[in-house]
Amino acid sequence: MDYKKRVEELKDEMIDSIIKVVNIPSVKDENSKEYPYGEDIDKALKKTLEICESLGFKTHYDEEGYYGYAEIGEGEEMLGILGHLDVVPAGEITNWNSDPFNAEIREGKLYGRGTQDDKGPTLAAIYAVKALMDSGVKFNKRIRFIFGTDEENLWGGISKYMDNEEIPTFGFTPDAEFPMIHAEKGLLQAKLVSDVGSDVNLSSGNAFNAVPDKSKYNGKDKGELKKELDKLGFEYEEDEESIYVIGKGAHASQPHNGINAIARLCIALDNIGINSKAIKFIAEVVGEDYNGKNIFGNCEDEPSGKITFNIGMINLDKNMEEVSVDIRIPVTKEKSDIVENIKEKIKDYDLKYEEFDYLDSLYVPKDHELIKTLRKVYEEETELDSTPLVIGGATYARSMDNCVAFGAIFPGQEKVEHQANEYIEVDRLMDVTKIYAKAVYELTR
Repeated sequence: MDYKKRVEELKDEMIDSIIKVVNIPSVKDENSKEYPYGEDIDKALKKTLEICESLGFKTHYDEEGYYGYAEIGEGEEMLGILGHLDVVPAGEITNWNSDPFNAEIREGKLYGRGTQDDKGPTLAAIYAVKALMDSGVKFNKRIRFIFGTDEENLWGGISKYMDNEEIPTFGFTPDAEFPMIHAEKGLLQAKLVSDVGSDVNLSSGNAFNAVPDKSKYNGKDKGELKKELDKLGFEYEEDEESIYVIGKGAHASQPHNGINAIARLCIALDNIGINSKAIKFIAEVVGEDYNGKNIFGNCEDEPSGKITFNIGMINLDKNMEEVSVDIRIPVTKEKSDIVENIKEKIKDYDLKYEEFDYLDSLYVPKDHELIKTLRKVYEEETELDSTPLVIGGATYARSMDNCVAFGAIFPGQEKVEHQANEYIEVDRLMDVTKIYAKAVYELTR
C-alpha cells in the first residue's frame, strides 16, 4: 500500500479542487429566501459533493440545502469526518494582497478565504481517503464526510444533520491544529442591547467570532477624535468623510493575537465625551482587556486557561444600541455564573442581556481509543510531541460524541484563519494529507 506516493500524484488535482471551492464566496447571506444560508454557500456545498462523486464517493444533498455528505466503505461502524464550507467575510479588502475569492499560489502558499478554515483541510482529508481507495485499501468501517454550511454562525447545518441522519460512531474534524484538541472551552455569544438610542450612528464589525480589524466613524467631533487617537497612540486612517481606526484581525478564541478596532474607537469616543451607554461600557469596563477581568475577575482553570471576551460587532443609532460579544468559557466553569456576572455589570449602563448562541464545552479523555490512535499516527508521521491540547475555539467536534479536532495546522505554523491574506502552505498541506490518510487507515481497520 503506497498511499503516500498516490497522495503526491493527486497533488495538482487536489489543489485545483481546493481552488474551485475557495473561489466560491460562501459567506452567509442573511437575506436569502431560496437557500438556508445563501446561494453561494449552496454552490460550495454542491461543488464539493460534485468533486466527491467524481472521486468515487456516494453522495447525498439535503433537499433543503442544510448539509450534504459523501460516503465510502462498508460496515456497521462509521468514521465521521466533519468539515464546513462556509467562511467568514473577507473584511477590509484593501488589507488583502490578492482577491480573497480568487485563490492563487505565491511563493509556495495558497492564498484565499477558506484555504486554512476550513475548505483546504476538508478537501485534503477527502483526497487522503481517495489515495487510500486508489491504493486498494478495503475499509472495514464506513467513512462519511459530513459538510456543514453554517459553522461560522449558529451551526444550523450540522444541527439539521444530527437531527435527521445517522450519527457516526466516532470521528474527527480537520478544523483546528495538531497534535489534536481533546477539550474545547464553552462558547457563549450574546448581544448587550438597549432600546434607548445613541447620539451617534455607528456600525462596525462583521462577526461575533472575529476581532474587528477596522472601525469606521463619520460622526461629529472628528477633529477631536483624531487628537485623542494621536494621544492614545491608536493607529487610524482618514478620508474626506470618515476616520478609520485600525486594529488587527484575529479569531475570537485567541483575541490576544489581534487588536480590537471597535474597542479602540470606543475608548477614544468616550474620552472626548460622545454620549452612548454602550460606548461607555466598552471604554470603562472592557477596554482592551480580552479576559474581561472587570466582569469576571480572574476566571480561569488548570485544564483550559483563562476566559476570553471579544467585542465582535457594534450597532448604534437614535433608536437602539447593540454590542455583540463572543465569550470562551473555561471547561470547569458554569455558564450560569458567567451570565450572571455579565448581567450584573451591564445594569449600570442600561443594557440588557440577550443570548444569541451557546455551545457546551467538549472533553474526550486522553485514554480514549480515538485519542490513542491519533496520537500514535501523529508521532509516527512527525516524531513530534502528541500531547492533546485544549482550545477556546469551537469546532464541529462538539456536535457529536467521541469526536475531536485533528489538524490541520502544525505547531509553530502561522494561524491566519479569519484574517486578511489567509493562506495554507502547499508543502505542509501535502504532509497533512498523508497524516489524514494514515489516520483513516488506522481508524477503519
